[in-house]
Amino acid sequence: MTIAPTTPDVRRIGGRIGAEIVGVDLSLPIDAALADRLGGALVEHKVLVFRDQHLDDEAHLRFASAFGPLTTAHPTVPSIDGNANILAVQGGEGARANAWHTDVTFVVAPPKATTLRSLVIPPYGGDTLFANTAAAYADLPEHLRLLADRLWAVHTNDHDYAEHPQFRTSEAEQYHQVFVAQRYRTAHPVVRIHPESGTPNLFIGGFATSIIGLSGTESRDLLRLLQAYVTRPENTLRHHWAVGDVVVFDNRTTQHYAADDYGDLPRKLHRITVAGDVPVGADGGRSRVIEGDEATHYTPEDAR
Repeated sequence: MTIAPTTPDVRRIGGRIGAEIVGVDLSLPIDAALADRLGGALVEHKVLVFRDQHLDDEAHLRFASAFGPLTTAHPTVPSIDGNANILAVQGGEGARANAWHTDVTFVVAPPKATTLRSLVIPPYGGDTLFANTAAAYADLPEHLRLLADRLWAVHTNDHDYAEHPQFRTSEAEQYHQVFVAQRYRTAHPVVRIHPESGTPNLFIGGFATSIIGLSGTESRDLLRLLQAYVTRPENTLRHHWAVGDVVVFDNRTTQHYAADDYGDLPRKLHRITVAGDVPVGADGGRSRVIEGDEATHYTPEDAR
């Protein structure tokens, strides 16, 4: 049986985040040596880009599984027909996730990694931006780091992560109702320690709505201040999609943003997420459920 080569060329594409992987055909089976190589590259570079792959769903599932056990498509949003692990990422104006976020942080064990495969791409616009949240933490002045180390935030799916929800369409309204069909609220450390590298990073983003122990105004101001370090240009990478691209990012130490700048043109990706563990903070505390359940239908206990 032919398998993918185990010595790909890893080429950095951003100063602080991102690498392109060259010389790997992801349509072929991935052996343990290549899986280890890609896993190490993911921890180091945070975002890996594979060009001109043109996978089908089966190959996409095989690739994503190289990084660990898979989640189902989403805790509340249905999967594509016939495959419980694949989420279709598409939507009209007003129904797009054009805000900085980390995937599914409203559950107690968010994904380890997210893989995206491009199927339909507009002739212009529709880029995805990624941010290195470990670099953001390292950029903080010492007094802000000491403060952030002690903070915990509430993450919830019961909000709109489209940038201007007041303008949402009927399609967006329907999607929102599905998205919040089961309400989740989870307490996560604002500073998460990466389970493989041991590196601290700012674990906030669009689903983080308040700081435990602070008022709404104080929470918004502090989250806005910390978020500004995440999205500094030097901490970001902008990916311009082409049909056939596959991108995987470390969901434990990144945020991302889907630019809503392509009007009514079609854009469609398939998303598969890899099961993650329960975050641990700088003080050694573990994330906990405030409302809802542990979402074992999404991330089974034995996969954490």
